Amino acid sequence: MHLLTDPLPSRDRSLFQMTVRVGYHETDGQRRVHHANYLNYFEQGRVEMLRAAGLDYRQFENDGLMLVVTEMHVRYRGAAEFDDLLRVTVQVVQLRGVRIRHHYKIDRDGEVLVEADSTIACIDRSGKPRRFPPQWNDLFAQAAQAAQAEANDASEV
Repeated sequence: MHLLTDPLPSRDRSLFQMTVRVGYHETDGQRRVHHANYLNYFEQGRVEMLRAAGLDYRQFENDGLMLVVTEMHVRYRGAAEFDDLLRVTVQVVQLRGVRIRHHYKIDRDGEVLVEADSTIACIDRSGKPRRFPPQWNDLFAQAAQAAQAEANDASEV
């Protein structure tokens, strides 16, 4: 994967986009991106989102905290191939207590190929759940509440 970060020109830190170019080594025998590699794109998107928001994941771990994926739901709608340019969109949809939820979209020229939702927990080195640091709440909680309200409004239509 060749990463080309392209953060949205927005102060909304709950929404992030980046562009990746599919590497040959990410494809399978059918010359398409192997399904498991989309998980790598999601993770890279989360890390780059944090970086763009001014958070340092390496320091987060040095401070004794870690993030672990507890749920991942992926819907495959199409396939990417070697050398495609893909846009990876990551959105924080909820941050509450020890969990953060993300929604992902991967598209090629506007055609959505993959969508996913994840739940990620914050734990300490012993594996005990820990609340997110206040800085995370300051950056993501308000925007995540707005995203949740928007999703609720859309479902009522």
